[in-house]
Amino acid sequence: QVQLVESGGGLVQAGGSLRLSCVASGRTFSLRTVAWFRQAPGKEREFLAHITWSGDNTYYADSVKGRFTISRDSAKNTVYLQMTSLKPEDTAVYYCAAASLTTTTFPRPYDYWGQGTQVTVSS
Repeated sequence: QVQLVESGGGLVQAGGSLRLSCVASGRTFSLRTVAWFRQAPGKEREFLAHITWSGDNTYYADSVKGRFTISRDSAKNTVYLQMTSLKPEDTAVYYCAAASLTTTTFPRPYDYWGQGTQVTVSS
C-alpha cells in the first residue's frame, strides 16, 4: 500500500502562485507515475500533470502548460506542483494520485489517491 498526503492549498489572488506538495509513504518502490488532478464543483476530475517516479519524464495538460510545473524530490518522497499566474477558474480541490503499472492522463487507472487540498483563487 501507498499513502499520499497533499498540502499547500489555500486562498490566493488572481495572478498569484502556490506550491502544492504530495508526500508518499509505504511501498513507494512500486510506483511508476505520480499525477495531479483537480475537481471543481459540478465538474469531472481533470488531469493536470504527471511525472514518472524516477523523475525523468513529465507531461502536462494543455490547460496548465507553461503555468504549472511538476517536480519530484526523491530524498523526501515528495512530488510538487508549482502553480503560477493563477486564475479564478483554477479554483478546485487538487488531488495527488499514484499508479504502479501505468502512465496515463485518465484518473481511473490510478491506484492511490490523497485526500485533496482546496485551492481558491479570488478575482
